[in-house]
Amino acid sequence: MFLVGLTGGIASGKSTVSSMLRELGCPIIDADIVARKVVEPRTHVYYRIIHHFGQEILLENGEIDRQKLGQLIFANEEKRKLLNSITHPEIQKTMLKEILLYFLRGYRYVILDVPLLFETRRLTQFLNHTVVVYCDPATQLSRLMQRDGLTQQQAEQRVAAQMPLKEKRGLANHVIENSGSREDTQRQVLRLHTKLEDSMDFLLVRVIAVAATAGLGGILLYATKMLLS
Repeated sequence: MFLVGLTGGIASGKSTVSSMLRELGCPIIDADIVARKVVEPRTHVYYRIIHHFGQEILLENGEIDRQKLGQLIFANEEKRKLLNSITHPEIQKTMLKEILLYFLRGYRYVILDVPLLFETRRLTQFLNHTVVVYCDPATQLSRLMQRDGLTQQQAEQRVAAQMPLKEKRGLANHVIENSGSREDTQRQVLRLHTKLEDSMDFLLVRVIAVAATAGLGGILLYATKMLLS
């Protein structure tokens, strides 16, 4: 099994592409969904966040108000780094458990949907492919303002808090251009899906896994027997 990283920027259309890939049968681990789980009430991450950010970020039911917390961290880089340092290790630990489950079930690859893939760089060393969902800056701002009901200044502030999409585009192996129609995006997703399905990367990963389990000596012995038979 090999790993594929899927990322983008706020309002670039990553969730749309992720949904398209899921509809095609691709196994996807969504870091945002995992992030919501690890901050649920009575988890140790939940209590650490409250300790650093205060009771005022809580809803009446005791859950963390993600919108209010988001406003705090987007306006303050130090607070954003602090929150990431609290949540990211637990998110990655949970994602690794899910990856292992997919591996044991025999999947050839898994797509990791990670918004801050290139910002944290903790996972990139394990990825065979990286995919960025890109759209032009004007389209990104327009979508964000419409989706979240933000002013232009608020939208620009949120975009500025992330690594520029242009920079992410230069770091990726594959780019989905999502400035146009949904149909055009769908065609690009289908091409990507075909490449992943046809990829033989999973064979190399399995050989490495077998080598790690059985030892290199066992692999060499098996290869020798195959050559002599």
